[in-house]
Amino acid sequence: MHLTSPSFKENSARALADAPLQRALAKVPLGFIDKRRAAADALPEFEALRDKAVEIKNHALKHLDLYLEAFAEKVEAAGGTVHWAADAEAARAIVLDLARKRGAKSVTKSKSMISEEIELNDFLEQNGIQPVETDLGEYIIQLRHEHPSHIIAPAIHVNRDQVEADFRRAHADLDPQRDLSDPRSLLAEARQVLRRRYGEADMGITGANFLVAETGSAVIVTNEGNADLTQLLGKCHVVIASIEKIVPTLEDASQLLRVLARSATGQDMSVYTTVVTGPKRAEDLDGPEEFHVVLLDNGRSAMLGTEFEEALRCIRCGACMNHCPVYQTIGGHAYGWVYPGPIGAVLTPSLIGVEDAAHLPNASTFCGRCEEVCPVRIPLPKLMRHWREREFERHLQPAPMRWGLGLWAFAARRPALYRWGTSLVAPLLSRMAGKKQRFSSLPLAGGWTKGRDLPAPEGKTFMQQWAERRSAAGKAKA
Repeated sequence: MHLTSPSFKENSARALADAPLQRALAKVPLGFIDKRRAAADALPEFEALRDKAVEIKNHALKHLDLYLEAFAEKVEAAGGTVHWAADAEAARAIVLDLARKRGAKSVTKSKSMISEEIELNDFLEQNGIQPVETDLGEYIIQLRHEHPSHIIAPAIHVNRDQVEADFRRAHADLDPQRDLSDPRSLLAEARQVLRRRYGEADMGITGANFLVAETGSAVIVTNEGNADLTQLLGKCHVVIASIEKIVPTLEDASQLLRVLARSATGQDMSVYTTVVTGPKRAEDLDGPEEFHVVLLDNGRSAMLGTEFEEALRCIRCGACMNHCPVYQTIGGHAYGWVYPGPIGAVLTPSLIGVEDAAHLPNASTFCGRCEEVCPVRIPLPKLMRHWREREFERHLQPAPMRWGLGLWAFAARRPALYRWGTSLVAPLLSRMAGKKQRFSSLPLAGGWTKGRDLPAPEGKTFMQQWAERRSAAGKAKA
């Protein structure tokens, strides 16, 4: 798995200088934040549903082994097959083996973050099999050879002109004089091209929003219906999902669906919610002849029982990144891997290792908006702080930062020394700042003053001012 997050600072600088990206990111509040707020406000029991969602996910995680076994038994009883994948390499090998057994030359795919995580598309292409993304956003970024920049809106960073250029390049067999100036014409062209690909595909691959232990079902949510065509038209349907997607019952899944769409897109429900249980039966009019589920661990079981277990409650709605001021400023690609935003800042170090993702837990203002809007109440700021502690313990931070923090900690543990030092520095900095009382540059604070001014101290420390006020109050009483 390829990770570029060690260059997070460089990625962020490029994103800030990318004018088309900045214009696209400016639309995030209108597209997500306002709609989520309206949808939540319109449902009086929304907060109670969030509490129930937390309860469901916590219960499932505490008994994950039992529910996974029950799910596998139900899938087998319905005529399907469950495959267990410890890591990305095992999952890729399972999918390739299924495709080769059927002589598959092409496969259609609906949106799946797990397939992005295991880099399935590149792997299939390297082995002579053509994957075709059928979600419009995923199709666009596939043409551009990019990762998604958002969990539910993978091409949010791309504008209409860029999509037109990609379509003209990729659809060279179509009339070069065709008019693609209207976004609806782009949609019509994508539909025309993809419909042909559905008929050509030998196998369909989907993700799953939830896996239901009670019935052995996969619940798939989309707004385009592409997942339905992907799993219905191919002779073989393969579901790729991570182990934490399990929920005990269909009733539990329905509870989670009520907070998922409202948190993600501000809808009461997504347009298509499909429950898939096993292959086609004799009385069915359509459906795949084979049904396979690939259950991926890839580091998740190691999170169980740790301070990071709460991150496994995530239902991939994207609300945390929609409300994150850092994500809104730099977009998803700056995070360097599959999962951007606050959830990525917690999940990526868990799956890849903090050594390779040390910058991500620091990509936060700690404003708390991510936790405030999370439908399953994941305490993302707290989890990022845990990763920052791990980062400091392993000496992954730059040496000047560690020395600075060590010096501050030394003084902070000695109150008399701390007060003496601050009583000297505060008036000195106040005099240095002059009338403006702000610094546009300051030694050892270049990282701050490069982008903003630094307010100067008032001249006296808080402790000095507090003592003076207490003294004045005492004299006034006397």
